Amino acid sequence: MLATLERIELLEYAEDLAKMVLKSDIAEQYQTCLYKMQTNKETQLKIKRFASLKELYEEVQRFGKYHPDYKRVMMQIREAKREMDLDPLVAEFKLAENDLQTLLDEISQNIGGAVSQHIKVPTGNPFFETGHSCGTGGSCGCS
Repeated sequence: MLATLERIELLEYAEDLAKMVLKSDIAEQYQTCLYKMQTNKETQLKIKRFASLKELYEEVQRFGKYHPDYKRVMMQIREAKREMDLDPLVAEFKLAENDLQTLLDEISQNIGGAVSQHIKVPTGNPFFETGHSCGTGGSCGCS
């Protein structure tokens, strides 16, 4: 019974932490950039063009360079991706997304590190240490 109450209390703390993250400037910037990107017609056209070409690209990839439209599709997908990535609203969104992901990674690292330095914490950022685990040559000595 005591463990259940403790678990509930920990989950409530986690919900409070999530609310704090949602109220942060970083999360608000992310939401603003997402809204701008989703509501801009030109940006959406670029995203939709890339998405439709991506489907064609996946079909061409099944046959590789032997597909009759391989070169044309490869050129079109690169152009569409470049055009989409260079859109100012997409670029702004990606920066905001990276900032939010970094915040979440830092929170995960702090929580995991507070429990034990050997806790594996998945992060979306390769610059964070993900902890020690079997196969990584960590302190368990399994290298």
